[in-house]
Amino acid sequence: MTLLIYSHPDCRRHENAPDVFASHPERPERLDAADAAIGRLPADRYRRIQAPAAEQADYELAHDPRYVRAIFDQAPSEGFLRVDGDTAMNPHTLDASRRAAGGAMAAVDRVLEGPERRAFCATRPPGHHAGPCRPAGFCIFNNIAIAAYHAIRRRGIERVAIVDFDVHHGDGTEAIVADSKPVLFCSSFRHPYYPYSGIPPLAENCLPAPLKNLSDGAAFREAIDKAGWFDRLATFAPQLLLFSAGFDAHKHDPLGGLELVADDFAWITRETIAAVGAHVPVVSLLEGGYHLEALEDSILAHLKALDDA
Repeated sequence: MTLLIYSHPDCRRHENAPDVFASHPERPERLDAADAAIGRLPADRYRRIQAPAAEQADYELAHDPRYVRAIFDQAPSEGFLRVDGDTAMNPHTLDASRRAAGGAMAAVDRVLEGPERRAFCATRPPGHHAGPCRPAGFCIFNNIAIAAYHAIRRRGIERVAIVDFDVHHGDGTEAIVADSKPVLFCSSFRHPYYPYSGIPPLAENCLPAPLKNLSDGAAFREAIDKAGWFDRLATFAPQLLLFSAGFDAHKHDPLGGLELVADDFAWITRETIAAVGAHVPVVSLLEGGYHLEALEDSILAHLKALDDA
């Protein structure tokens, strides 16, 4: 099976305002780490594809049209525009975002059509904190929710599972998909921690797996088991599986506070695919992960598990 890798040079040109952090963790070098991980795979196991650009109307699959217009209309031609306390746009952010959302939708189309059934989107900015009408937490538009509703509304998919294993709760994704019958949303996250949400879940289709500070791989597995993810995923029987792949739960991550290692990300990838069935097409989108060496190792473990499952 060939693993499809979606990315685009535009995604490296987005930068957050330098005064938010001394050195902003969500930085272009994260994609260098992703590229290094991809380069460690056998050359015949993957194929790179340039992510196409999403159109303004595509964002309305998951966001309020007024919000979408505001972001497009206010995108800066120079300098930075602060859109959230720790999130900003530069003159290249909108182009980067269009590639992130466009890559996600293109990856969905490709794995649904086959013969390739696995794809990874090495794009930025990330998306899972962006809600229906607000940016947050380094995120402006919610790429994975856009991908999910592209599959549902345009491709006729009846059931989509989203599995989010970032250290931060995917509050934006949950706000968008809560009570949406075609979507099952499983999210693991450190709790209590930014964005201080997820417990209790917003709706019955949202399955939180909260983790205490300094939780390790054993605690991670226990939390997933307690939340009943694998049984629920098997019963839900999704026709498409989407990963919000955040690697900031790694023990070396500066924003994390958990004690996971690369093998834990491989485990959740393998076990999730086993629960839904290896025949189900899968698209994974890069979310968090800010320690570059740990990010490289974690992405590599995730990609190998995607390829092997």
